[in-house]
Order: sequence, then structure tokens, then C-alpha cells
Amino acid sequence: MSFDTLGLSPALLRALAEQDYTAPTPIQAASIPLVLASHDLMAGAQTGTGKTAAFTLPLLERLYPNGRRDGTPRKPRALILTPTRELAAQVQDSVRTYGKYIGMKSATIFGGVGMGPQIDALRRGLDIVVATPGRLIDHMQQRTVDLSAIEILVLDEADRMLDMGFLPAMKRVLSALPKARQTLLFSATFAPEIKALATQFMREPQEIQIAKPNSVANTVTHRVHPVDAEAKRDLLLHLLRNDARQTLVFCRTKHGSDKLARQLEIAGLRAAAIHGNKSQNQRTRALADFKSGRVGVLVATDIAARGLDIDQLPMVINYDLPMVAEDYVHRIGRTGRAGAEGLAVSLVSHAEEGLLRDIRKLLKQDIAIEDVEGFAPSRPLRLDGPGGGARPRQQQGPRPPQHARRPHAQQPRGNGGDHAAGNKKRRRRGGGGGKPVAAKP
Repeated sequence: MSFDTLGLSPALLRALAEQDYTAPTPIQAASIPLVLASHDLMAGAQTGTGKTAAFTLPLLERLYPNGRRDGTPRKPRALILTPTRELAAQVQDSVRTYGKYIGMKSATIFGGVGMGPQIDALRRGLDIVVATPGRLIDHMQQRTVDLSAIEILVLDEADRMLDMGFLPAMKRVLSALPKARQTLLFSATFAPEIKALATQFMREPQEIQIAKPNSVANTVTHRVHPVDAEAKRDLLLHLLRNDARQTLVFCRTKHGSDKLARQLEIAGLRAAAIHGNKSQNQRTRALADFKSGRVGVLVATDIAARGLDIDQLPMVINYDLPMVAEDYVHRIGRTGRAGAEGLAVSLVSHAEEGLLRDIRKLLKQDIAIEDVEGFAPSRPLRLDGPGGGARPRQQQGPRPPQHARRPHAQQPRGNGGDHAAGNKKRRRRGGGGGKPVAAKP
């Protein structure tokens, strides 16, 4: 199948051809005809499957024939809600890339930056608004955005918006939109809250599921390196120095991300940190430097687990395991995209044994456990609880000398999550087995 068979205009096909895109991914092949046929849609797909183009292309096609050309200010006709600023910016990039020959005006509306330029863009007139819920509510309260002409609404990564506590904001936005509209909901999972939202605000939606929930690409190799907590940083440095490929490193806390990025830079590696306390300009610059190769290691909290569109990222390292097993899937979804090979490495201390058991249970598969020579832990990991039997430890060499095992490299303590919803998860988990110390078509 090719894009030529999906009913897209020559202007859109020209833009796709310039990007060397010829064949749609499964989510695109399934979604585009349904959207073009004006159906409401609930689409289940993991990140990295090409879902952004699955709604962007038919959205542009539906708006294009009726585009206004009389020069009067345009009211927004399409609204795309996303959970994070990074995802909003990347969706906007897709809108511009695919719509470069059809004359649509679009802009992003998100927090962390001044409202002035956003208000100016809205006053000049837009066809498409890409927004995060919180900042859009701000504009609604100040009456600087008019949503009365919205024809198409897209809820991108709806499950993530629920996780981040945006359900009240989403309902408020949905209630302000015209009832006669098309609604497209994309989500990795269809939790009961998602189903309830669809029942309340969608009209007989078509439902498609491309990949089963919490599935991971079969091109990703999973690997666990057991290590004592105080030796984690030295093991990370060892791995990064022996593999110079671009690497996304996940930490549990914002403070820990900043600290680790500084330590990596002191050790001579080009590193940057990205998390919720960074300004939008800092986050944008760090991501741009990572994508361009000026930075080789990007240290991130779970805010980067969804939505970061990084082509051909070869490796993800979990410096800290996530407190919720499902977040492991979202983290490693950054690698092994579009058929490329990827490697997901986790540095696991004894305090994280329960978290590793949960991840293995969720994935329904074993994960290779390998000691790294010189960094074997003081005792083997115990994985004989729920999720699998004990795993033998592969002895590959002596433990590091005492001077190499630095106490200050121990994981930071505290909740430190990016969002209140994440903290609620931690409280529900009660510690999780030990006290805690973005594809294109």
C-alpha cells in the first residue's frame, strides 16, 4: 500500500514525497480512511508507530478543500490537545511539514513561555491550534481564544493527559466546543476513564487497536546490569565511554537528573538535562542539541518518556527504574522505532528488585541479566517474587576497588516527580519493592 491509495491531495503527497515517505504505517493505513470518512475515532497505538501523521494528514485533507482565502481573520477550525510542551511542538512541526503546500495557519499554545506572542497569533487568525490543556484554559479564561468554529478535535496521548491530572481541564475544553464536530482520540491504552470520556463526548466512534497495550517493539533488546547503588554512576560512565552512540538516560527525579548531567560533563561527556523545572527555552535547546549531536547524552525524567520525537535513537538507559512498570514501556519507546534496532539497558540496585519484577511481569518475558566486569553487586538480585524465578548471576570479574565505589553517586531520595499524578502513583505503590534512594511515517 502507498499513500497514493489513501485519498490524499497532491499537495499532501508532494510534501510526503519530499520527506521520502511512500508507504503508510499500520496505524496510518487504518486511521486515515476512517478520518476522511468523517468518523469519530478511538485509535490505540504506541508511540513510535507514526500516529502523529495518522491524524495530521487526514485533518489537513479535511480542512484543505474549505480553506478560507478572503483575508479575514480565521477562527481555529481544528484543535489538537497534547499532554506536554515537547509533544505540542513536535505535532506543530508535523503540521507545518505535511501542510507546507496547502496554506494552513497553525500555532502552538503551551505554558512556560509568555502569552503575548500566542495572543498575537490568535488575533491574526489560525486554522489549527496545537495546545496543552492548562495554557488553553488560561486563554479561554482571558477570552483570547475563540473555539466556536472547531470542526475537528484531536486528543493525542489521552491516557498520558489523564495520568498528569488533566481530566478536569479536558472536560472543560470539550464542553466549550461545538457539539457538531469530529473527535479523534489517540491513546496507548484504553483505561476505563478513556472509555467514559469517549462515551460522553464522542459520536459512535470507530475503534482500532494496532498494538496490544504495553507492548514493546520486537526490535528492542532488553538488558539488566545488577549493581550496588553507590556504584551506579561509575557503571554508567563505563557504559557510555565504551559505547559512543547517542543515549537517553532516565532518572527518577529532577534533582537527580541535573546532578547526573553535571557529573557526566565533569567526566568529559557532552550531556544535558531535561525535566519539568527547566524553562521552555532550556528544554527546547537541550533537545535540539541532542538531536543535532552536539550533546551525546540527554538525562531526563519521565516527562521525556512520551512525545520526544528522536529519530534512530540507538540506546536508552534506565539509571533509575520507574516507580510504575507501565512507564518502562513509554521510556524505551524512544528506541527501536520504525524497524530500527534498539537497546534498553537498566542499572538495577537491590532496592529496585520489586520494580524489576513488576516490569518483567508486565512484559511477560525474561530480561537478560548480565554482570559487568568490575561492577558485580555485593549480592545477586532476588527475582523469585511475583514475576519469575531467581535469575543466576553471570560472574564476569571482580568488584570495583573501594575507591571507585563513591558514596556520593547513590541515588537521590524523595518523590521528586514531574507531576502530581506521578506522586499519587508512588503513594499507591507504597514503595514498589524497596525504598527509592517521538515514528514519523
